[in-house]
Amino acid sequence: MISRTLLSLVLCGTAGAVAAGPLDEPHLNILPRTAKEAARIAGVTAPPENFDKPSKYEHLSAGAATVRRRADADAFSQPSGNISFAGELDFRVGDGLFRKLWVSSPSSTKASDGLGPLYNARSCQRCHIKDGRGHPPEGPDDSAVSMFLRISIPGTAADAPAGIDGYIPTRPDPSYGKQMQDFSLAGHEAEYRLQIDYEEIEVPLAGGETAWLRKPTYRAADLGYGPLHPQAMLSPRIAPPMIGLGLLEAIPAADILANADPDDADGDGISGRANIVHSVEFGMPMLGRFGLKAGSPTVREQSAGAFAGDIGISTPLFVDPWGECTEAQADCRAAPHGDGDDRVFEVDEIGLDLVAFYSRNLGVPARSDAGDRVVLAGKKVFHATGCANCHRPAFVTHRLEDRPEQSFQLIWPYSDLLLHDMGEGLADNRPEGRATGREWRTPPLWGIGLTEQVSGHSFFLHDGRARSLLEAVLWHGGEAQKQRDAVAAMPPEERAALIRFLESL
Repeated sequence: MISRTLLSLVLCGTAGAVAAGPLDEPHLNILPRTAKEAARIAGVTAPPENFDKPSKYEHLSAGAATVRRRADADAFSQPSGNISFAGELDFRVGDGLFRKLWVSSPSSTKASDGLGPLYNARSCQRCHIKDGRGHPPEGPDDSAVSMFLRISIPGTAADAPAGIDGYIPTRPDPSYGKQMQDFSLAGHEAEYRLQIDYEEIEVPLAGGETAWLRKPTYRAADLGYGPLHPQAMLSPRIAPPMIGLGLLEAIPAADILANADPDDADGDGISGRANIVHSVEFGMPMLGRFGLKAGSPTVREQSAGAFAGDIGISTPLFVDPWGECTEAQADCRAAPHGDGDDRVFEVDEIGLDLVAFYSRNLGVPARSDAGDRVVLAGKKVFHATGCANCHRPAFVTHRLEDRPEQSFQLIWPYSDLLLHDMGEGLADNRPEGRATGREWRTPPLWGIGLTEQVSGHSFFLHDGRARSLLEAVLWHGGEAQKQRDAVAAMPPEERAALIRFLESL
């Protein structure tokens, strides 16, 4: 276990307090930073100037919460490296709830009934396999259990929450809601079957190399409840990795917003924007951090939303026992649910808190080979090419009174958690909050080199279309077009070093 105080030796200081930032963070019990601490933080998170050796503490991706880099499929399933004994007990109970297979109602297993009636998976773990990355179905016999289609139709100004400038209003599809479920209980029709067709595209690279990209086309086939709305917008999503979520939640909103440049005032072609969303839990606008378009503000709210949409399970935040069933799906709403007897919700407050605690404390593995010559060369390419303009390497989390595992850690997520226009090639043409149909949140890169080891595949991006890290880079467009073109044009040895650097994260 890594010492809790290891990084505090770098960061601590004394002086007057510094304000927390422009957005309230009611989910966090924050202790203020001092001015001296803020200066030290600016120093340790500054871009590197020397690429002959790793930055100090760079190998500890999650600060004192970093876990050892295992060589098996459980590399993403370890608790925070600095968790207490009591905290680990809560983590294990939360793990059990995360893995629980839900069953239909009525059932003799009262603590586990309430599934569906329409759903995408029977447990959280079925989508986030080994707490890692989901994948698109590969072949006709493969399930789409870790992938689904979000759906919405254009809304009106009345559908936009108050107090959020630039919010793009949408409404659920009247027949299919906000998310399409491809599984159902006996006696109920599933909503659809996900159909994907790929077109192979050849991409010439400098040095005589060639890459192939697969361009997907998505269709909601075998519709169970009539046609989609004529203006329905569909967005494919695979389940993202679960590691480090509590640390991302603990990054000060002010530090994230400090990197936003919505009008590209500095002229570098990068115009990161914050997604501001309405929090169901707190009834107020908050900074979106989670989800592929940063559509959720907290780990707890994201967890409750997944219970409702993915499994059809009610919680204190999303109270409908039928999950996502619409008014047009009357049989689904009228079916037996798991909220009878003395149960108000199918997952109560304690259960939701335990799943949220588990999700916050899935440890980030340590870097591998941070001092390797090729890795350092790739790091230099990463910065020189401008990849770090969006994939910001380092932050320091808030000091938190009640979350010691996430409190005041120097972390290396390689994300600014902001929205960026990724070009027409990656556009889903479906807005979410303030995110347009061309914008996506910068995904954290920590742990990305362990994807195949943990998840058994190497599929990347929001829909898993990229079959390698190089393919993922080559799909970049929009604000990242310049960087993508630079990677395609660089000598093969530089391109290989860049990929080797990413694999070390």
